[in-house]
Amino acid sequence: MKGKAHKFGDNVDTDMIIPARWLVTTDPAEMAAHAFEDVQPGWPETVVEGDILVAGNNFGCGSSREHAPIALKAAGIACVIAASFARIFYRNSFNIGLPVLESAEASGDIGAGDVVEIDASTGAITNHTKGRSYQSKPLPPFMRELVSAGGLLAYLAKTRK
Repeated sequence: MKGKAHKFGDNVDTDMIIPARWLVTTDPAEMAAHAFEDVQPGWPETVVEGDILVAGNNFGCGSSREHAPIALKAAGIACVIAASFARIFYRNSFNIGLPVLESAEASGDIGAGDVVEIDASTGAITNHTKGRSYQSKPLPPFMRELVSAGGLLAYLAKTRK
């Protein structure tokens, strides 16, 4: 995965990612259109398919809604790198097929607009803009399978055939 970094800080909660008033929709494209609208209006229009979201500590805290990772994935985000994640957001991300990596070093050093490349199988993160490399834990094989399948439901459908 390779894309431009979109930078956010600490304690970004699910209400910031997708405001509660948009939870009435099940359409991922509609959710994506409203991602971060209360904190960065117009943010979805800045995302190019394959971009990377980079955040600080406790990303995805708050309620346990799956809408938050769905909105990010539908907006075109290929991966989220953060110093740490709220556990329910972490698992919900894999359940819908959005890879997430924890790296405090990458989170602190990558800036908005930096071009970042990720190898989820090794955990290698490369910042091409700054010429720096960081290491996160590689995604376990099963989590890579979930992402590759497009999420838990797609994985289960595929394995039950």
